Amino acid sequence: MHSGRVPAPAPAAPLRVFVLDDHEVVRRGVRDLLEAEPDIVVAGEAVTAREALARVPAVRPHVAVLDVRLGEGGSGDHAGVEVCRELRARMPELACLMLTSFDDDEALFDAIMAGAAGYVLKRIDGSDLVTAVRLVASGESLLDPRATARVMARLRAPQPEPEPVPFSAELERLSPRELEILELIGEGLTNRQIAERLFLAEKTIKNRVSSILAKLGVGRRVQAALLAGRLKEQQAPRR
Repeated sequence: MHSGRVPAPAPAAPLRVFVLDDHEVVRRGVRDLLEAEPDIVVAGEAVTAREALARVPAVRPHVAVLDVRLGEGGSGDHAGVEVCRELRARMPELACLMLTSFDDDEALFDAIMAGAAGYVLKRIDGSDLVTAVRLVASGESLLDPRATARVMARLRAPQPEPEPVPFSAELERLSPRELEILELIGEGLTNRQIAERLFLAEKTIKNRVSSILAKLGVGRRVQAALLAGRLKEQQAPRR
């Protein structure tokens, strides 16, 4: 998994870790595994994305172990990736280690774009998970080589010529404010950053983003960002 590299020496102070997982058995298992190490403490844990976003900045961990998929009560598929994106925007020094049951290229791609330092499957051995936490805490990038190769191949693959804009009707459904938010999504801003830019509540932006996705007929923020990029390209000649 990590090419036989020797983990970096543990920091003098305990390594602080936060755990987000909506399954109690998994969450407790990860916590007990990590706390069995003399140099690691679990500084906090959460069941939902909302809880994680509220608690992580307060406890200031070195590493956040984030479940990629949370149940609907926790915020749904790929919610852990959104938590990673938001936390990295607030705390650039935080290392996020994504933990998932599924070998999902889309989730891996989103995690890389969100700034995750590592992405491992839940079938990982306990000792390897501890090593992964220490590695990302030391600044290493820990992504499964085979999965990373697939994502890099996708990024390098020649992109087909964009088709004539089929989404003009969908764009017409957006209000001027929603178009403004869509443009900021295309710039890679998080909900928190958009809220600060537009002087609105973060919850308001979250609701607007959900509305935008529904009106555009897309299920994920990355897809909306791609549409925003195409819209910007089309508008450029007219400016």
